[in-house]
Amino acid sequence: MTKTLVLCASLTALAVICLTQYGYAQSSDDEPEEIIVEIVDTRESLRFFQRHVGEAMRLADSMLIVDAHIDAPMKQYYESRDLTIRRDDTEFDIPRSFAGGLNVAFMSIYTSATAATEGTSKEIAEIEIDFVENLAKQVPKLAGVATCTQDIAVLREQGRLALPLGMENGSPLGGDVTQLGYWYDKGIRYITLTHSRSNEFADSSYDENERWNGLSEPGKDLVKEMNKKGVIIDISHLTDRAAWQVLELSTAPVVATHSSLRHFIPGFHRNMSDEMVVALAEQGGLIMINFGSSFVSARARDWANNLTAAIDDFNQDQNKSRDEIREFRDEYRAQNPYPYAYVSNVADHIERVVELTSVDHVGFGSDFEGVGPTLPYDLKDVSQFPNLVAELLHRGYSEPEIEKILGLNFMRVWEQVEQIGAEFGNPPTCRH
Repeated sequence: MTKTLVLCASLTALAVICLTQYGYAQSSDDEPEEIIVEIVDTRESLRFFQRHVGEAMRLADSMLIVDAHIDAPMKQYYESRDLTIRRDDTEFDIPRSFAGGLNVAFMSIYTSATAATEGTSKEIAEIEIDFVENLAKQVPKLAGVATCTQDIAVLREQGRLALPLGMENGSPLGGDVTQLGYWYDKGIRYITLTHSRSNEFADSSYDENERWNGLSEPGKDLVKEMNKKGVIIDISHLTDRAAWQVLELSTAPVVATHSSLRHFIPGFHRNMSDEMVVALAEQGGLIMINFGSSFVSARARDWANNLTAAIDDFNQDQNKSRDEIREFRDEYRAQNPYPYAYVSNVADHIERVVELTSVDHVGFGSDFEGVGPTLPYDLKDVSQFPNLVAELLHRGYSEPEIEKILGLNFMRVWEQVEQIGAEFGNPPTCRH
């Protein structure tokens, strides 16, 4: 088998980027039919990297890169870390953001379904927002909180990383649509209506109990109020019914900030169907591809499903402790290595969106710090965006097309949402 080819080059003095060859799936002795998906001649690979490494890094350094979903605030809530320095235990920090050419890192203000049950969603959301504010204050010459599209332009001109805020799970609103203004003033510029369980506003794709058959009445009101306020509606995590209802109700373009395509993983409803991608595009919106291996690779999703089934079988009497289940999970992983995806899998999803719609309706929301240890071999952290650029170059995308995918598409939608809010008398509130 052709071995992985690694070439390293320095993008800035802050970090070293390694561009890793893709092109074959992991193999195992008991799955001979999957030993090799594609054999890439090593000499051809070398010529490819010699041709594209410098160009990919130049483009990553010069083009606007927007990552629509990074879960650093949630990780910070559970484990305090200094993200102003380069770290080996994170997927996002300030130095590696600069190394990868990242300009706009949407900080996900995530609260869990458990927090909603316990009544702590608002408190946790405020703590996470404070973390982002404090991070920017720690390195004011390197980063700043952004609350409008004009802020992005100003911060980029100053060479600073923009840190806008998106709320993952509408539970901190407490089911009260009138609370939208409070969170807008806090800096929230998109809201993922729900998360792992149905909440007061919408049904979740992870929850078998579709209590509203889509959106609740407050959920429908929230969609309209978000349009008026100039807040982006995020349909990631919604059931199909809820997503279709959002598309029907919204007068502004809608975004799926961290989802991928169901075409490649049939039956995985957390991803989006082709029909929904087309409808999203027809309304002017876009889908931001999630990097998680189980979102982009059927083998990784099957592995996750098999693990869940194995745990259910192990705990069929419902009497195992958390420690016992954890030990079983660790042993399972040791015996069944995780089949990580590659950057090529992520590009497959991007390419299908382009084929279904156009290059104007796709971007990415990595879900760094949110999908756990499931990231592709060559997209492990924010320093590795040049790998994706190199893959797009390899597939023949032009510089203007790559620039749209990396960030201009999202900025177009955000600006349109702001304009619609302004038409309702709510012009965007900026920081810079």
